[in-house]
Amino acid sequence: MTDDEVVEALRTVARAGTLPPPATPEAVSEAEEIIGFPLPPLLRRLYLEVANGGFGPAEGILGVSEGPAQGNFWDIAELYQDGPDPSGRIPAGLVLIYDWGCTIWSLVDFRDPAGAMWCTHEGEHWPQGIDLAEWLTGTLAGTLTVEALLESQPASQIS
Repeated sequence: MTDDEVVEALRTVARAGTLPPPATPEAVSEAEEIIGFPLPPLLRRLYLEVANGGFGPAEGILGVSEGPAQGNFWDIAELYQDGPDPSGRIPAGLVLIYDWGCTIWSLVDFRDPAGAMWCTHEGEHWPQGIDLAEWLTGTLAGTLTVEALLESQPASQIS
């Protein structure tokens, strides 16, 4: 799917009344300032044009300030500010956006305009080989699962 197709598919979900309203430009700018990197263009569009989080798998990804909470977490900037990884092994610019449970998180690489997706689990992190559009397409189709995330982990990192 193209970015426009992803946006339209998620707009359809939003029109069904299952997503929060879009974020304000101020909330998006504040998140970028705290994180220190611009949001990938697709993620920025989704927050501003579709919904302030809530889309993606299950209860959806975290938004920016004033978006819906996911578990104990309120927004991507708050979570990033607390540090994506207390050990310091996750590079700056990788932003946690979705908690799969059992210490498994999906992250977006804000250093990459395409929003390369990463996974972290039990202190390890690795690239998934897909971008944000592909990740969202997989969640919309129901083909992206926690099992698929863990299968993408390089054999050298599996304990």
